[in-house]
Amino acid sequence: MELKNTPLLSEHQKLNALMADFAGWYLPIHYGSIVEEAKHTRQKVSVFDIFHMGEFLVKENPVKSSLDKIITVPVTKIKIGKCKYGFLLNEKGTIIDDLIVFRLKEDEWMIVVNASNEVRDADIISSKLSKGSFFENISAKTAKLDVQGPLSREIVSKIAGEKIKELKYYSCGFFDFFGGNYIISRTGYTGELGYEIYIDVNKVVDLWKEILKSDFCKPAGLGARDILRLEMGYPLYGDELTEDITPLEAGFERVLDFEKDFTGKKSLLEQKNKGLKRNLIGIESIDRRQPRHLNKIFFNEKEIGFVTSGVFSPHINKGIGMGYININGAKEEDEIKIVSEKTQIPAKIVKLPFLKETSIHR
Repeated sequence: MELKNTPLLSEHQKLNALMADFAGWYLPIHYGSIVEEAKHTRQKVSVFDIFHMGEFLVKENPVKSSLDKIITVPVTKIKIGKCKYGFLLNEKGTIIDDLIVFRLKEDEWMIVVNASNEVRDADIISSKLSKGSFFENISAKTAKLDVQGPLSREIVSKIAGEKIKELKYYSCGFFDFFGGNYIISRTGYTGELGYEIYIDVNKVVDLWKEILKSDFCKPAGLGARDILRLEMGYPLYGDELTEDITPLEAGFERVLDFEKDFTGKKSLLEQKNKGLKRNLIGIESIDRRQPRHLNKIFFNEKEIGFVTSGVFSPHINKGIGMGYININGAKEEDEIKIVSEKTQIPAKIVKLPFLKETSIHR
């Protein structure tokens, strides 16, 4: 394949593209049936190739932290071995990216960002850090596999040892396996008990093979991942989260620390004081038909918003999705219509998440 020589394409992204072209390694849509992969994840355990995500290391004095002013969550208050979900915002308060911050040491953090934003995020964060800070984009040498499902602990403990069973939700730690000392976290994007393994890129294929030696673990692709995250009401950058949306509109005020300074704080406070004009909702179809990205949302024959993403949920046996509506357009349990050029789908507004009981906190 031909790769364009552009500074917007990182070495990590070039490597991913080459692996996708020659080895079929770059998170396929599916390995078999998308629906069956989603079911298997909720019933047993699946492994997802998330090699394409971006990872950064930041080292600095926590007493004079500049990172704390870049990200919406208080990074200096995160306990060592803990993780927090947050945002990288612009001055308008809209979302450049959503991310997870890991406190590895007293003066060291790892930041995991979305693949499509790796280069831009690296430029923004590194440019805003103080001169005494250390920044490294470790994406090109770091591979990531997600082992997700009720039986994930059994598989990961065989690889990384029994101490993995002590890892709490939204925590991380260093574990010795495959001849190295590697980070494993427990955050998840499926709503099930699950672990994320960060390993040297040269060892990821061997790790993939070792995980799949288990009879009850199967590979799952992007299609199943989309079903699973939507069932839990988790947003996706590019759909629910964009540079046209603020965290307040997306319902994430809980990860905005207004007690500290951060980029976009002033604009968000202004929006909060004036009142929101739109908010993110859950959509459940009356039948199996799924809402589609950018379908229009109607209530009482009046257009009130648009769909951000939608799938067929095999666990609810209905079409589900999320979207933005005018703040006073409709309320929970109201019946709405999802409208495209070809069809109208009867639906209702529901409280997120769609699935209320999963294995995530086991």
